[in-house]
Amino acid sequence: MSEEKERDESLTDVENGDEKQLPSEDAVEETVEEKSLEQQLEDALADVTAQKDLTMRLAAEFENYKKRMMREKTAAMKYASEPVLREILATVDNLERAIAQGQAENVEAEQGLAALSEGVLLTLKNLLKTLEKFEVTPIDSVGEDFDPATHEALTMEPSETVPANQILNEFERGYKYKDRLLRAAKVIVSAGDKK
Repeated sequence: MSEEKERDESLTDVENGDEKQLPSEDAVEETVEEKSLEQQLEDALADVTAQKDLTMRLAAEFENYKKRMMREKTAAMKYASEPVLREILATVDNLERAIAQGQAENVEAEQGLAALSEGVLLTLKNLLKTLEKFEVTPIDSVGEDFDPATHEALTMEPSETVPANQILNEFERGYKYKDRLLRAAKVIVSAGDKK
């Protein structure tokens, strides 16, 4: 009821010549609209601030992720050869045992030499097995055609039994690592029959 009383009083004032201006309906709507626009602006600014904060956090997390990945990659590269070295240590142990066996006291020279030779042979087989485990394979050369992609010719020799451009002898064995040439074989190539 107080609202009706105020309205009646304001109408009476207008009739008496007091020109108190009442806010029109448009003005009331504009005020409500302005408040809602101001509220919308504040909400939008708050949302922008929240999104900016989230973006900054995500950027920081991504930077930390990149740094962690770089550290892990560096560590992985630094210690990448560790498994290979562990396997080679077994070969070193076998060579040391073979040498110790060959130098043992109270053993005849012939027996010591035979034990040393046998130990070195077993160690070589073990080492070749280790290389195969890591996909390092020897290149077969003797009796094969000379291939400059996998062989390095040291010299050519005439041969009555081996045709020209075939490998007579291997000075140093070649190896491949997976599908890539690790080391070319150093070979002696047949020049054919020079009669």
